[in-house]
Amino acid sequence: MKELFPAKQITGFVASILLTVVALAVYFLNLSFAAGMTILLITAFAQALLQLVVFMHAGETEDKGYIYGKVAFMMFAAIVTILGTLFLFIWDM
Repeated sequence: MKELFPAKQITGFVASILLTVVALAVYFLNLSFAAGMTILLITAFAQALLQLVVFMHAGETEDKGYIYGKVAFMMFAAIVTILGTLFLFIWDM
């Protein structure tokens, strides 16, 4: 019976709920812009990685190194895009 219980998926679901609560707390705690954006970016990337690994089964195939390499590149591209946008529009450079 233990092998039929989806412990990994339930743990991932609870972690997703906790990350959502942390992101929602940014709104209710009236944090500064910098602190709020930092928390939101960290929780967003953690949530995306959690969804990819737990619910989309990214690490269960033989080419998981290739998949994780693409995820790392995706995160790099997202960070460059976000920082580039901030650099151009907010910091007026």
